[in-house]
Amino acid sequence: MTAPAGMMRWISTFLEAQAAEADAARNTRLAYGRDLKDFADWLAGHELSFADVPREGVEDYIIWCEAQGLSKATRARRLSAIRQLFRFAHDEGWRADNPAIRISGPSASKRLPKTLSTEEVNRLLDAARAKGRSPGERLRNRALMELLYATGMRVSELVGLPVAAARGDPRMVLVRGKGGKERMVPLSGPAREALAEWLAHRDREEERGRKEGRAPSRALFPGPGADGHLTRQHFHLMLKDIAVLAGVSPAKVTPHTLRHAFATHLLAGGADLMVIQTLLGHADVATTEIYTHVLDDQLKDLVLTRHPLAKGRE
Repeated sequence: MTAPAGMMRWISTFLEAQAAEADAARNTRLAYGRDLKDFADWLAGHELSFADVPREGVEDYIIWCEAQGLSKATRARRLSAIRQLFRFAHDEGWRADNPAIRISGPSASKRLPKTLSTEEVNRLLDAARAKGRSPGERLRNRALMELLYATGMRVSELVGLPVAAARGDPRMVLVRGKGGKERMVPLSGPAREALAEWLAHRDREEERGRKEGRAPSRALFPGPGADGHLTRQHFHLMLKDIAVLAGVSPAKVTPHTLRHAFATHLLAGGADLMVIQTLLGHADVATTEIYTHVLDDQLKDLVLTRHPLAKGRE
């Protein structure tokens, strides 16, 4: 197959193949696109292209990324995107060689996930009831927070829920995760209550909109974006405001720390690791096992700070 003309065509063709053949998620493709665009800009500045860059050129780019102060994780991710592009190009016959095949990248530092205490989460849930300019916004924000903590969903899974998933006062919700894989997650009593109240308000607003000629939304949490639902970015900013209201440091609070809190609190309560893996949608239990280390650290800190003999033996 003849190689595309221009590096942007290489990137777009590669991303199309990732979507069609590897079923790569939209956010994954966007990340690949950003990383490869940065590499393409660097190559253009050195009068090189994807078609003719040698192995040394790829190495020089990774060294340049380090000189820019990029983290190990970012450099490793960029090298991964470059490797996949050139593997695809080699398979398609665009290049006779693969200039990235033997390049070893920086190992990403493995850090334990940040989490929140049960008391902090409760303060966030209480604050969500007061966050919003209207009763409808407050109902929505409470439902979002209750669902996120009750299920451990990824934020993209949460904001992308269809309204059909909430019909009939469900005890469980069907979630479509990475790679289109589906899983069922149970709902807590408070989450079901918050969801029912939001759904009743949402349906009234939809009916009012229908009478005014507006098309109904399929999203549980409608938004003005291209996808028709609340965006991840909007939810992220909303969460920071809720953290301020709750008296919790906004730096500690992200959608992912609530997901981590869900897993850590379940594990502390005696839940089986395989169950948590299923609920989180992890493909490999090794990914879930990191929460055992978080719990180990918390137990160690508890003994060192709360044991009656700890101070006397420091």
